[in-house]
Amino acid sequence: MDPLAGSPWSAPSTVAGFAQSPPNEVLVRFAEKERQRPGVVRALDLGCGAARNAVPLARLGWEVTGTDLSWPMLHAARQRAEREQCGDRVRLVLAPMDRIPAQDRSFDLLVAHGIWNLAQSSDEFRRALGEAARVARPGAGLFVFTFSRHTLPPDTPPVPGEPFVFTEFSGQPQCFLTERQLVAEMGAAGFVPDAAVPLTEYNRPRPGSLQKTGGPVIYEAAFRRDGRQ
Repeated sequence: MDPLAGSPWSAPSTVAGFAQSPPNEVLVRFAEKERQRPGVVRALDLGCGAARNAVPLARLGWEVTGTDLSWPMLHAARQRAEREQCGDRVRLVLAPMDRIPAQDRSFDLLVAHGIWNLAQSSDEFRRALGEAARVARPGAGLFVFTFSRHTLPPDTPPVPGEPFVFTEFSGQPQCFLTERQLVAEMGAAGFVPDAAVPLTEYNRPRPGSLQKTGGPVIYEAAFRRDGRQ
């Protein structure tokens, strides 16, 4: 059964859109450099969708495991991998962000592209980060693409009892962190900022302008698994 049946994430129109989406070029450049490190070969794409990033990583020589909770997305990902002749380097698994079916210290590169912001509570968010830390090898790179708190007006209150979960954007609980919160949460899980991709914020309204509606404000950054933990 499809855990997301009836949701927008498994709707044919959504899947078709994701199936045609280009990769994140900043991620691709980061992954290309990471691939040059000795002995580095295994990548994990959390919430891989229709493999917009997983397939380009496989074409760089990575052995990619992609996880998602939508069967239609995973089916589209398999089709894309086969079409681009890299199906032997892409393994797809139905799994949630906070229960990764992999052994400890399994991956040299992790990708969390638009997935952790979908956590519906801070507990789920932290479990997801903890799982990522568990399966990351010491020194593994991590690419993060997630929602910024600046998506919402500053006076918007979070869900009661939650530090960074809001419902105003989509009607569903989602995570919107400040830069300080994001770095702190990553640090608590054992990931430190990596200057290869400095933390950058996209789509933030300029001071004095009306609050932007529509797309979210986004953080993009690289982190690295602390080798001492």
